[in-house]
Formats: sequence, structure tokens, C-alpha cells
Amino acid sequence: MHEPRLVVDCLVAACTSALAIVVLRRFAVALGLVDHPDQRKQHRGDVPLVGGLAIFMGVAAGAASHGQFQGFEVVLLGTTAVLVILGALDDRFDLSVRDRLLIQTIVILTVVASSGVYIRTLGSIFGHEVTLGWIGVPLTVVAVIGLVNAFNMMDGIDGLAGSLELVSIAAIILFADPTPLHGVIALLAVLAAASLPYLVANQGFMGGKIFLGDAGSMLIGYLLAWALISMSQIPQTQLSPVNVLWCVALPVFDTFAVMYRRMRQGRSPFKPDRGHIHHILLGAGLGPRAALAALVALATSLALIGAFLSSAAHSAGTNLATFCLTMGVYVVTVTHAWLRQEARQHDANVISSDAGKESDPHELAGQGHELVVEANDETEAYGSARRSSRR
Repeated sequence: MHEPRLVVDCLVAACTSALAIVVLRRFAVALGLVDHPDQRKQHRGDVPLVGGLAIFMGVAAGAASHGQFQGFEVVLLGTTAVLVILGALDDRFDLSVRDRLLIQTIVILTVVASSGVYIRTLGSIFGHEVTLGWIGVPLTVVAVIGLVNAFNMMDGIDGLAGSLELVSIAAIILFADPTPLHGVIALLAVLAAASLPYLVANQGFMGGKIFLGDAGSMLIGYLLAWALISMSQIPQTQLSPVNVLWCVALPVFDTFAVMYRRMRQGRSPFKPDRGHIHHILLGAGLGPRAALAALVALATSLALIGAFLSSAAHSAGTNLATFCLTMGVYVVTVTHAWLRQEARQHDANVISSDAGKESDPHELAGQGHELVVEANDETEAYGSARRSSRR
């Protein structure tokens, strides 16, 4: 009974999202929702930041078509609207970190107070039930904000955040067996459907490229975080608190790796740079689509590892220990790869500088045209391999 209705709801969400993309693209400049290239954002030309707004419109239409959301899901949709508006304002005016964190915290506490849903337990770890009591409320705030920012950080090449969202939703369905086709699962299905037109438009189809924007990354991270929290606290599902981590393993791993590396260098862990895993893959010579495929495959593999451990180990403690060990290996490997790339780039700059100082000025003048042509060719090749932005 639920399947045909949910299919119709998803079609409504996808069609509404596609229509919203077409309309919002026309008003992006007037709204100031345009991403301009700079030293960190290496895309070509000004690109509309309307993907998140379009996805939310699709989710809202799909939810209205479904008509069966109540209680927790209704509160979740209402607070999501607030965060989408916050993200759009951030895309337009570049709000301060303090303002964003304050509003996000208020929104999360509103959900806790209205629905009573928060992280009450971490499950049975090595035979001991880990209940949190009042500590669960601040932990919930940290967890939701953390996942929101994790998806924001991963939003660096075309299609990455949206594709990882689909991987996470598929992983949730894999763990939550048997999968209930109502409540947050139905909401996630609507979210996935609404995201498909964006993924198509983000690749340059449907009349031109668009980006997700902070409105979109907040939307995705927020809905996934609350879906994982609510389902992990319900005994009827197989989605334990430890399994939750595997559903969003890659964004979590990369966030820890980036923050560790920045603090190791004596920098703010929140200051943006080009040291994420997708930047490292691009710097290693992969094209944007090859990097996207590699990261989607990695995220899928991590989810499958978690599913295997959940079914084979029958121990949440072993599962958690494996997750932490895997994350440690990831952090060390990615940090080492980034430092090696930075060292090679530094050496190349030094060699280039020394060569320029030692060269005869008259000889350089005679070869000027040839050098300019070669530099332009290299720049174009480098740009096509490294082009990315805050999608």
C-alpha cells in the first residue's frame, strides 16, 4: 500500500525540484545567489547557487503529497526550512561562523524540545549499555552541527555532496532491515528524488550548471543527521548507534582529517583551504569525474564494511573499534598525501624561482612568446584537472 503512494510522492518531489531549478536560475543574479571564482574556487564563470533551494522545494512538495508526516517529521521539516533560509543568506551575505552556529543550535534544541528525540544511548558497547542522560542533548547538538558541516566541507567538486547523500540514504536502508516505508525513511526517499534533478543540472545539463550552495549542504546534512539519530534510538530497527557512523563514514573521516591537519599546522580548524580528499585526488592527476567516482566507490565500500561487521561480529564494541581504527588510517594516509603534495609544489616553486634568477635576461626576452604559450597550455590543463568550488 505504501509503495505506490511513495513512488508518486517521489515523482512530485523530482518534478518540483526540476521546475524550481529552471525558475530559480533565471533569478539567481537578482537574488545575489551567484558563486564567483577566486583563488580557492576554480570554476569557470559565475554559477547560480540555487541547487539547495530547488531541492528543498522538491522535498516540501513531496512531503505535502505524502500527507502522512506528523509529529517529529513535521517539526523536522519546519526547522529545515529555517536552516535552508539561513544557508541562502550565508550564500548571499557570507554570515559569520558565530551567527550560523547560534541559529543552528537554536533550531536543533527546538527539535529536541518539541519531539523529545535526541541521542539517549550509544547502545551496548562490550556488554555495557551506554546511556547518556542529560549529556545526550549537547551531544545531539554537536553531532547534528558536525554532520551539517561535514557535508558542507565535502561539497567541493561537481556532484560529490549529492552523490554521498544518496550513498548514505542507501546505507540507512541497508542497515534498517526490514525497511519501514514511512516516517523518516519516506522523508529520505523524497529527499533523494528531489536531489536527482540537481545532480543532472550540476553536471551542466538542464540549461547550464548550478551549485548546491550552503543552503543545500545544510539541508542534506541536517535531514540525514536527524534521520540517523531518530532511527538509531528506536529498538525496532537494526540501525544501531554504531552503524550510524558507517552510513556517513567518508564525510566524517574527511572532516577529522582536515581538522587534524589544520591544527597540526597551527591554523584554525574552521579556516577553509584546498586540503580535502577531493582536492588531493585532483592534485594527484585525476579529473573531477574520476575523483567523484573514486570517492563514491570509497563511501560505498565503507558502508558495506560496516554492514558486514554488523552482521558478522555481533559486537557493537568491535564494530566501533574497527570504525575508529579505519578512521585513524584514513587520517594518517590523507594527511601524509597532502603534505607530500605541498612539499612537491614548494620544491617546484623554488626550482622555478632559481631558474628565473639564473637565466639570461636577453635569452628570456627572446623566448618570451614561447614561454607564454607553454604556460597557458599548462594552466589550462591544470585548471581542467583541479577545477572545483563550493557546490
